Amino acid sequence: MFQFKQFSINQDRCAMKVGTDGVLLGAWAPVFHNPFSVLDIGAGTGIIALMLAQRSYAEQIDALEIDEDAYEQAVENFEASPWGDRLFCFHAGLDEFIEEPEDEYDLIVSNPPFYAEDYKTEDEQRDLARFQDAMPFEEIVEAADLLLSENGILAIIIPFKEEEKFIALAKETELYPLKITRVKGTPKSEIKRSLLAFSRKEVFEIEIDELVIEIERHVYTPEYIELTKDFYLKF
Repeated sequence: MFQFKQFSINQDRCAMKVGTDGVLLGAWAPVFHNPFSVLDIGAGTGIIALMLAQRSYAEQIDALEIDEDAYEQAVENFEASPWGDRLFCFHAGLDEFIEEPEDEYDLIVSNPPFYAEDYKTEDEQRDLARFQDAMPFEEIVEAADLLLSENGILAIIIPFKEEEKFIALAKETELYPLKITRVKGTPKSEIKRSLLAFSRKEVFEIEIDELVIEIERHVYTPEYIELTKDFYLKF
């Protein structure tokens, strides 16, 4: 059980546990445009959808999860939260979901699997959650192109080394970066992650910044505390 300020997460049946990437995306994804509808692609425990339920007034928050155990756990976490009536989880893969799209979404978020390297572990469930072949970037971009409302935003967290590739892919479907935050573990470490937000309108001044998580082990930066203070009990 992982306890946040306004909700808790059971994660005993999920291959992908609550981690910094999910918390970062849930806290960072833009909601300034007051989204009515949200889609979380690859929900895992449901943490990002729950964070967005806390942060926004969105009335329809849908999540998509292919793994049966994770799907059941996300449903359980949604139902136990204060926002159960706004949250819904589909047990389906993205390819299946976009075959017959019924809704448009004002915000689409994804913390996709992204170990593109060739090795796999003995834990098939964790591999599925972790490996890019389970959900290629192309599929996410295609889904956003199809499902994003006219003023909608796609927000995603990916390895920094994949940033250029993802921006180029998005541009092919006329989705343009709006905001980029590059994440480092400590001031001296290399950039590890990119938080990217896209819209259908090309902006000529993209907001670009950098976020450092820790000054040293367990000593968090003021910026990270500011971003996550509505969620973590310790902040």
